[in-house]
Amino acid sequence: MKLNYNKNNDGLIPVVIQDNLTLEVLMLGYMNEEAFEKTKSEGKVTFFSRTKNRLWTKGEESGNFLNVISIEQDCDNDTLLIKVNPVGQTCHRGTVNCFQSEQVKGFLYKLENKISDRIDSNDPKSYTNELYRRGINKVAQKVGEEAVELVIEAKDNNDELFKNEAADLMYHFLILLKAKNFKLQDIEQVLRERDK
Repeated sequence: MKLNYNKNNDGLIPVVIQDNLTLEVLMLGYMNEEAFEKTKSEGKVTFFSRTKNRLWTKGEESGNFLNVISIEQDCDNDTLLIKVNPVGQTCHRGTVNCFQSEQVKGFLYKLENKISDRIDSNDPKSYTNELYRRGINKVAQKVGEEAVELVIEAKDNNDELFKNEAADLMYHFLILLKAKNFKLQDIEQVLRERDK
């Protein structure tokens, strides 16, 4: 990767930080060459802080690190896009991102991870884990029940009940995907191929 740090005459390049699961833009920071090398070697995003005038690893005080998944440069070699798995909230204000917006798109991926964690940890108090442990037939049956309930609500005019049944179906569908050893992105890939 050959980056142009001298385009702005300050030795810094802008870095867009994006959640690897939801694709939500979390923040913008700046890196010099040293910050970039440290980010690559440690796997945690390190910026050059213009206010502190030093290298600053995001999360060094809060523990809310940005774990690097991938690094891409733009076509002019003067901007980076880093996809991360964030630990905790990204913004110092305690929000997911630094742009004062709450994104709902991409939440299904976070929910999929939460479902997987409940199952993998074998949490005995978890409804999700309990259903999963009952086997594929019970999980599939529950998805069928939720689908029927959604169809019934679709024929009525209660939007709230319809949305709640749709959410129940989606939740149980994610459990079924886990039971079948698939992920939401596998289904997205099928749909993407159909769209060609």
